[in-house]
Amino acid sequence: MHAALVTSYDAPPRYTEIEEPTASARGEAVVEVLAAALHPRVRSQADGSHYTSTDELPLVPGIDAVVRDDRGRLRYALLDDTALGTMAERTVIELDRSVVLPRSVDPVAIAAAMNAVMSSWVALRRRIRFRRGQRVLILGATGSSGRMAIQVAKRLGAREVVAAGRNIAKLAPLGALGADRTLLYDDLTPAADVDVVLDYVWGPVTAAAMVPLLTARRDRSQPLAWVQIGSMAGLESSIPSAALRSARLQLVGSGIGSVPGREYKSELPAIAKAVAAGAFDVRPRAVPLTDVERTWTESLGSEERIVFVP
Repeated sequence: MHAALVTSYDAPPRYTEIEEPTASARGEAVVEVLAAALHPRVRSQADGSHYTSTDELPLVPGIDAVVRDDRGRLRYALLDDTALGTMAERTVIELDRSVVLPRSVDPVAIAAAMNAVMSSWVALRRRIRFRRGQRVLILGATGSSGRMAIQVAKRLGAREVVAAGRNIAKLAPLGALGADRTLLYDDLTPAADVDVVLDYVWGPVTAAAMVPLLTARRDRSQPLAWVQIGSMAGLESSIPSAALRSARLQLVGSGIGSVPGREYKSELPAIAKAVAAGAFDVRPRAVPLTDVERTWTESLGSEERIVFVP
């Protein structure tokens, strides 16, 4: 069969032929891949920079996909880190880490939306005690996951969502997705009294923003949950000690390891139902898997979510 194959962390995957997969454990199944999205988590898997990387090469990238099982049912499947990912004609999934989808869904739209929706949905549902009526600030709101986070926060009951980014032109359309206010990273103090920060940027952006935002809070004894989800601006951030002492700050991360697999699994049905019902604005672009090498590089920075179709 054919697949996208990573043979070097310094180069994009190439479309090539590999051996057919086989299920080797109880509860596993070989499935046909219909649509697999290219998102930041997959890029970091393919370049070896993700914290779960095992340096095992070669590997087929992809951690999720819409697939068809041997009974003809459509499923959304989420994979553990594995050398056999979803960017292939067929792959192996654990059935209990998948959810059956309605036959009428668009596999490309589902594949494009699920990971982006999941990042903020799981953060709000599983990493903090998020309550209806709270206010949320999203750092990195102009990216695919940040755009989804606006919609997820509103769907889960946020009273106010503040969208922050570095590009004023990209911030402008976010009101249509539910953002009540938009801010540039240069000055986030107008959002100082939010209850939750969903941070997709980290790096120097977070380092520069955290202390001014915390010290501008009218009541520093009020809890602020800062959830680190992505690292678009850098893998490391220098957090001054004053940030941890000057306010009632809860700093947590949300991702593989901090959220057990069983908790991801328990959220899948509700997320899939909402996505399938068209609850989120999705911008997918289907690309043949044969074009993976060219598209991998050309699509960097695109606002569209690339979905590879074998």
